Amino acid sequence: MDYSLMKNNKVYIAGEVVSTPKFSHEVYSEGFYEFDLKVSRLSDTYDIIPVTVSERLMTINEISVGCKISGNGQFRSYNKLEDGKSKLILTVFLREILPYDERDNSNIIEITGYVCKEPIFRVTPFNREISDVLLAVNRSYNKSDYLPCIAWGRNARFVKNFSIGDKVTLIGRIQSREYQKKIGDEFVSRIAYEVSISKIDLVKEEVDIDTVESSIGALENYYVR
Repeated sequence: MDYSLMKNNKVYIAGEVVSTPKFSHEVYSEGFYEFDLKVSRLSDTYDIIPVTVSERLMTINEISVGCKISGNGQFRSYNKLEDGKSKLILTVFLREILPYDERDNSNIIEITGYVCKEPIFRVTPFNREISDVLLAVNRSYNKSDYLPCIAWGRNARFVKNFSIGDKVTLIGRIQSREYQKKIGDEFVSRIAYEVSISKIDLVKEEVDIDTVESSIGALENYYVR
């Protein structure tokens, strides 16, 4: 394992468990469970963030609805087939569970990755400038996580000029957002997860374009845990 790649994707998150842990999958006889964590914002609102944790951590930490936990890990993605279609699933993979401390910043992420789709810039009816950008973040075993990110205001104007293959580093928070999707004649509520950017910088270096193109090509057809 290339442990240096763990520095590309660092998350600290803290909150209240709001769903019963359910079995997700197994890798090399190690089981993994998923649950939702309610994470407070600075305002009176909150985010509901999906979390994945090893059964080995579950055996030494009580995780049940209503308890409060914090931990370190990574924001990961994988593909899941639903109704014959591939869907990008996002989750916080906890590597370590820590005692809850309400004085800490409850939601912070630092990632370094490559722009793998052209940024989308838009202005809302309330005149807010927003840029959406998808980053490919390298992980061990030749895998990558594809993380949607959103920038606002001055950061949005900066991000809109990025090109595919640009390497960037950013600091932000993971947020959940409800939206309406039209399916047939009906609108269905869905939840999107993304990184809300507070600080972002371009990394000046020579990029191996073959590596970047390989990651971009894998975006449409990959399956990672």
